Amino acid sequence: MAKFWNFVLFQLGWFACVWGAANQKVLWAVAGTLAYIIFHIWRSPLPKVETSLLIKAVIYGVSADTLVMHLGLLDFKDEWPSPFVSPLWMWVLWALVASTINGSLSWLRGRPILGAVLGAICGPMSYEAGIRMGAGSWGPGGQIMGFIIIGVIWGVAIPLFFYWDKTPLEQGFVKNP
Repeated sequence: MAKFWNFVLFQLGWFACVWGAANQKVLWAVAGTLAYIIFHIWRSPLPKVETSLLIKAVIYGVSADTLVMHLGLLDFKDEWPSPFVSPLWMWVLWALVASTINGSLSWLRGRPILGAVLGAICGPMSYEAGIRMGAGSWGPGGQIMGFIIIGVIWGVAIPLFFYWDKTPLEQGFVKNP
């Protein structure tokens, strides 16, 4: 059941943040999603390890999204905290994705190629969905190049997050009672 709730709460957090960004109501979405992330860390069998993974994922994500933004491939509707970095709600989404590594995505542990393929496909699809909901737009660099770069970023991200995760193998698979 834990994997199920991790998946459901990830989807709710993603939708809340993207909808909030599209409608200038980011504060409640970010606060609610951060509350879930704190709860997730608190419930983790290894909170320090989980926190380390989430911090690394956020640093990776902020760097990647900021690069894509500065390459002119992606424009975010919300610029807070600064027009020079990706918006705060995207930072929260990167932490949210990392929260699935030992939850609903734990089945990818030990399968880096499958993780890379799924990341390369699902990452750009998620960005496209966010754009269609109004949270951003493709920049003058174009949608095709944006899809390719974001696909590479996410194709690297998922296996990298598993590599960074130091959870022992037997604890990395969330049990469904």
